[in-house]
Amino acid sequence: MNKKIFILSHNLARYGACALIKTVPEGYVCTIQEPTRGLKQNALIHALISDISKQCKFSNQKLSSTDWKRLLVDGYARIKADEGEPLSGWGRVLPNLDYSGVVSLGIQSRNFSKQQASEFCEYLLAWGADNDVTWSNKNGF
Repeated sequence: MNKKIFILSHNLARYGACALIKTVPEGYVCTIQEPTRGLKQNALIHALISDISKQCKFSNQKLSSTDWKRLLVDGYARIKADEGEPLSGWGRVLPNLDYSGVVSLGIQSRNFSKQQASEFCEYLLAWGADNDVTWSNKNGF
């Protein structure tokens, strides 16, 4: 059997998922998870970070979009940890944006749920506003 995906957005989808679960052989795996971020959210995140990387310096140096993304994901991850909802994944470290700690470079934004991706976009917009970033037209607003 090929992989089957049900988006549980209405009762018919729920019934279909339950019916299929009842028919599969022993040993099959069923995963229920929050939806991950979509292509539009992904594009927005990268456009916002691109604007930040073009206009801002950190520690008096220009950084790549990849480096900025790691710093900004860490800033968002610290907020989530303070809220009692820490993100998983830790790796190399650098000083963070306000020098109050270090940046964990192992957190992967590709694993963000739709909700986390939405919150991360809000975080990027707020960070950009606090740091005088002018958003380009490619951001869709």
